[in-house]
Amino acid sequence: MKEVDAINQRIAQLVRELRSARGLSLEALAAGCGVSRSMISVIERGESSPTAVLLEKLATGLGVTLASLFDAPDARPEPVARRGAQPQWRDPASGYLRRNVSPPGVSAPFQIVEVSLPAGAHVAYETGARESRVHQQVWVLEGRVRVTVGDEHHQLDSGDCLAMALDQPTGFHNPTNEPARYAVVLTTPANR
Repeated sequence: MKEVDAINQRIAQLVRELRSARGLSLEALAAGCGVSRSMISVIERGESSPTAVLLEKLATGLGVTLASLFDAPDARPEPVARRGAQPQWRDPASGYLRRNVSPPGVSAPFQIVEVSLPAGAHVAYETGARESRVHQQVWVLEGRVRVTVGDEHHQLDSGDCLAMALDQPTGFHNPTNEPARYAVVLTTPANR
């Protein structure tokens, strides 16, 4: 199975399990996150390569972070996450590559994700307030990233770090001709 198929199956399984654990029907989740019932069904069957924007809507509706949708189901807690075993996923819309860096299955109040944002790429999340408040810090490792949080705009250069809450629309844009790379550290709701 190709890596893309494997990650889509992982996402499918997690979305099904999270929806079931919350006692949500397809209709209820669709109403709560703004994604159609038919699209959720396609995602849950692993028959789609959903975009980051779509997955963020689902994550919000399920009360988890986007990074949680890439976790290995029933992962055995390990204190070390080897580079080769860290799940990677490429957004089919923007081309950005995200990698869950944090060790899987370890109960921690935060997660670490590394993102490579191609030159000129833009990703905009429509997320609003969540049941559990999620805080995030974006630390630019290489390049430049423009981050929009609600009506505020922040230009971050290599070494800069922005703290924010995930409670309003957020956008990431690489305005340069070179790829940018940044780390995202986010607190996770206690109810995963």
